[in-house]
Amino acid sequence: MRATSLLVAALLVGITAPLAATDPLDDLVRAYIAAHTSTDHMSAAHGVPSYARQTGLACSACHYQFLTLTPFGRKFKLNGYTLTNLATLVEKDSTNGGRLNLSPTSLLSAMVTASVTHTNDDVPDTQNDAAALPQELSGFLAGRVSSNIGLFSQFTYAGADGAFGIDNVDLRFAQKTTLGAGTEMTYGVTLNNSPSVQDLWNTTPVWGAPFIGSEGAPSGSAGAMIDEGLAQNVLGLGSYALVGNLVYAEFSVYRSAFQGAAAPSSETGAIHGVAPYWRLALQKEWEHRYLMVGTFGLHTSLFPDVVSGPRDTYSDVGVDAQFESKAGSGNVVVRGSWIHESQTLEATEPAGGAANLENTLKELRVNASYYPQQWLGVTAGWFDTRGTSDSGLYPAEPVDGSANGSPETNGFLGEIDLNPWENTRVGLQYTAYANFNGAKTNYDGAGRDASGNNTLFAFVWLVF
Repeated sequence: MRATSLLVAALLVGITAPLAATDPLDDLVRAYIAAHTSTDHMSAAHGVPSYARQTGLACSACHYQFLTLTPFGRKFKLNGYTLTNLATLVEKDSTNGGRLNLSPTSLLSAMVTASVTHTNDDVPDTQNDAAALPQELSGFLAGRVSSNIGLFSQFTYAGADGAFGIDNVDLRFAQKTTLGAGTEMTYGVTLNNSPSVQDLWNTTPVWGAPFIGSEGAPSGSAGAMIDEGLAQNVLGLGSYALVGNLVYAEFSVYRSAFQGAAAPSSETGAIHGVAPYWRLALQKEWEHRYLMVGTFGLHTSLFPDVVSGPRDTYSDVGVDAQFESKAGSGNVVVRGSWIHESQTLEATEPAGGAANLENTLKELRVNASYYPQQWLGVTAGWFDTRGTSDSGLYPAEPVDGSANGSPETNGFLGEIDLNPWENTRVGLQYTAYANFNGAKTNYDGAGRDASGNNTLFAFVWLVF
């Protein structure tokens, strides 16, 4: 969706001068600049600064507000993070035919978050109003590697863990071609470490809203395998294509690749064979509106804490949608996803870790954001996780447990964000639970109510 404002137009003034004839602008960047030097289009905000330096565009070219991608932002990712507005360093080696094609800008960026968390009832043996600085501190290597290869990689120190490790990684090769009747196809290959980190929309697990949350507040005990189970502990290779700016398809396979271990072992467990991941989406863009409807899924067979013998099998199937529309001088973005997971626990159930051999889990996430101005964003949403009761998987224990073995957790989340600069956010988020781990009152069997986990979360988020 076309996106700009007087602010973005002003920021673009310094980058619209033509480059030398031997260093033409990328076609998509040229088209963006041409379309956004007027002020009658939709507004946007925020992104990784190394991408902004590479394209010469404000962060708002790719993001309404971080981390929600605009249509131009999705094209940037689809094309392998390689689009540039700068003269690249190009040289051909006449001796052996080798070729150099480098971005003249650094791929380095950084991010830091600080927060204060208040829960309605104190968590036993901990201090309420917990402060974290940093909650997270991340370094990024992100940008153009060559004319067809680009990178997003994140390395994060988490204050709650007191440790630094590899976060999300997505390395891409992308190319364009023209099919019959002039239909354009963009296709590529992705090498990544978290299922759905490569996705273009803000509906799948890695980039789904909310984009930040407290690490000091209790959370529900259940989550789908595709949601949290494999992140940063696998390596996946896949191919994707967008045909006619209408149909997007991807197929990837994942293999265990644990951090802190040279190879999967009896201490880490492992995927049996490979875990296939698939994605299919249909999109349609109008002048001031955009719609995507899609489906995605993952099938995983895992050895829990061993590398042979019985396995637990998880089959996740999801449907999702994203709608964007101009609203006055601002934008509205509505997102939703539903995931159904089937579990067959042939390893965990005989070992006493589960009461049932077969379980199901369902996750619903629906939220909407209104961005009336560059500097302001308001988000509201509903979340619901429920499934088969299993006293082995969800045992009774204070705070984090379930007295009835049910994973049902649902409630409301609201957030207001102020963005005084495109790389700075100050936010206030509130989470209110209707049910937590299976009940509204005394859910853990130790007297704690779901409302006791209601959380007020204040944060500051800087990207530079």
